[in-house]
Amino acid sequence: MSESLPIGATTVGIVFSGGVVLAADKRVSYGYTLLSKSGRKVFQLNKKIGMACAGLVGDMQGLAKSITAEIKIYELQNNRSISVKGAAKLLANILYAARMFPYYTEILIAGIDETGPHLYVMDAIGSILEDYYAGVGNGSPVSTGVLDQEYKKDMSKEEAETLAVKAIRAAIARDITSGDGIDVLTITEAATELKQFSVKEQIAPS
Repeated sequence: MSESLPIGATTVGIVFSGGVVLAADKRVSYGYTLLSKSGRKVFQLNKKIGMACAGLVGDMQGLAKSITAEIKIYELQNNRSISVKGAAKLLANILYAARMFPYYTEILIAGIDETGPHLYVMDAIGSILEDYYAGVGNGSPVSTGVLDQEYKKDMSKEEAETLAVKAIRAAIARDITSGDGIDVLTITEAATELKQFSVKEQIAPS
């Protein structure tokens, strides 16, 4: 990808003892131009799987619609819920098919299935890497540094949400393409919850 156009945004994913957290800032930028302060970069794909992205919002939205439809088709045809890895592979197929004119985005896809919580990191042509935590986007060097220092495998839901917000706030302080609030999607076996945070303090759930 061209170095002249930053992968705007800061997006992080965390696996905790009972689920996953996906979080992203709300600023939408094109290069160094601010387009919106209320963009959504975190998407719920089904009841147990979510996706968070950094890059061009139009590409994110298109991918979210495509993979949501593919997951529904898979589940109807097979009469069972798709695994998190299965959803990542479906998304990888979409990305690889477009490799000559790739989507300008970096992706975290995460969720919980019968084997437990999982987080996958994906690039624009569909490479898949599983990890316990990850950051993508222009602010990822800062956010990943915070995660490196403070992540623990047996974190509680509250600890994971707090760490995700802390990592993005740290990146916002250093990255001009990130800012204007934080969306946090938490997925557990019991529920899926979307919360919004300001740069400084928590605000009401959406």
